[in-house]
Amino acid sequence: MNQNIIADVRRNQPLIHHITNQVVMNFTANGLLAFGGSPIMAKATEEVADIASVSDGLLINIGTLMQADHKAMILAGKAANDKGIPVVLDPVGIAATPYRTKVVHDILDQVDVTAIKGNAGEMAHLAEIAWETKGVESLGDGNVDEIARKVAKTYRTVAVVTGKTDTISTGKRLLHNDKGHSLLEQVTGAGCLLGSILTACLTTDHPTEEQALSALIFYGHAAELAASQPNVLGPASFKTNFIDALSFDVTRLQGR
Repeated sequence: MNQNIIADVRRNQPLIHHITNQVVMNFTANGLLAFGGSPIMAKATEEVADIASVSDGLLINIGTLMQADHKAMILAGKAANDKGIPVVLDPVGIAATPYRTKVVHDILDQVDVTAIKGNAGEMAHLAEIAWETKGVESLGDGNVDEIARKVAKTYRTVAVVTGKTDTISTGKRLLHNDKGHSLLEQVTGAGCLLGSILTACLTTDHPTEEQALSALIFYGHAAELAASQPNVLGPASFKTNFIDALSFDVTRLQGR
């Protein structure tokens, strides 16, 4: 993990524009604030381009996709591209319906995305590799490295495949992260919040793969520290401790 990336986020407090899952907005906003970024949630087509143009990064998450969101995501993405800020796409549940698949491909056809982050099932669907899914959950298993490489090469982006071991591909290089905790799987929006943290890290002036890996390792360390607290009895108490841990400095997380 590059500690300078975390320090830069906290010094600059980047404004991250979210068009995201309505179920997780509060958790995402609080998590990003704890980490050191500044969230703004805006998806009205009348203002998304303006919001993106004054932001430092854009997160597009299709978790609770509605028809109006489709246009808003493209408008915001194009404005973000015009400004030259990072765009992260989280194709939540892309394999669940043809409509979700269509919207994601429309976005990718019209917006240059810096990174695509998803679980193995979502990313396999993008890569046109067979994988078992259930709703937004990934159930299958297989060669995750292959999935990451193919998504990165096909869409000319950084692919971040989350799971027990996270995999990052730039198309040529592969990186892995094994930090994290299983309780993250029992908190709705844990993956969505990771997308927000990733976007914040991508606003710094460092190599993209270092930014992505640092976001994942920091997130994993925070989860491990939160889960180790004596007052954590299950997902609810873990969630509170996890948001606290996201505000800690790197040495405190690593020295637990």
